[in-house]
Amino acid sequence: MYKYSELDLDALISRALQEDLGAGDWTTDSLIPADHSMQCAILAQAEGVLCGVAVAQRVFRALDPDIQFPHALSDGALLVPDAPVLQIHGNTRAILKAERTALNFLQHLSGIATLTRQFVDAIEGTGAQATDTRKTTPGLRLLEKYAVRVGGGRNHRVGLYDGILIKDNHLVALGGDIREAVRRARQNAHHLLAVEVECTTLEQVEQAIEAGADGLLLDNMPLETLREAVRLAKGRVRFIEASGGVNLNTVRAIAETGVDYISVGALTHSAPILPMHLEF
Repeated sequence: MYKYSELDLDALISRALQEDLGAGDWTTDSLIPADHSMQCAILAQAEGVLCGVAVAQRVFRALDPDIQFPHALSDGALLVPDAPVLQIHGNTRAILKAERTALNFLQHLSGIATLTRQFVDAIEGTGAQATDTRKTTPGLRLLEKYAVRVGGGRNHRVGLYDGILIKDNHLVALGGDIREAVRRARQNAHHLLAVEVECTTLEQVEQAIEAGADGLLLDNMPLETLREAVRLAKGRVRFIEASGGVNLNTVRAIAETGVDYISVGALTHSAPILPMHLEF
């Protein structure tokens, strides 16, 4: 699966640290001797799924290459309040300067993994799988999609470059002609790209199937219409996806219609952080 190279991740961390440090940490540099060292720990403050440990470690090592981590949980670990996530020993100035940035990554990614796990648990046994979307924080997409996988979800397209999804605005630009849209997609894209068509009506479902679409994105359909769309499409396309109006209260009923995937933008754009704090 797509992931950051070490250079890309280091560049991302460098930007995040520079955003916080700017010209320097006046408080820490004024109070703490340069050669001072201490041991501390990051503790969870709520139940959830851990994600981002290696990123947090990399943040600390960006300011102190010799910093040590005597104890560290692995991504995917289930957390409870006061659980020690990461023990840290090293230069005190470096720890204090890296603290907020490391926690921001940890809390955000763990929040995504935790919310994803809740959706995955909610549809367990239905055969459907929860996937993310491109509704991600600019610059953090690969990390956020990694967090979805840690939580047990699946990744949708990483970007516009790794799949064809013919949406309503594409169809409007073509006068609503699904057959022509699929034909053009087949003609211009390489053979490994699946062609998926967004449908909001049963008429569009039939048109997409007849046009030879590989998959359907059934968007904002009432449950009865969704069930009928699945009945029409099963065995005639490779996969069926549902989207729109998906939350923890509705996702089980959507999954039980027989769709293969449920795309949930909230996994990345609305996940609350999993609170943690650093204690000396």
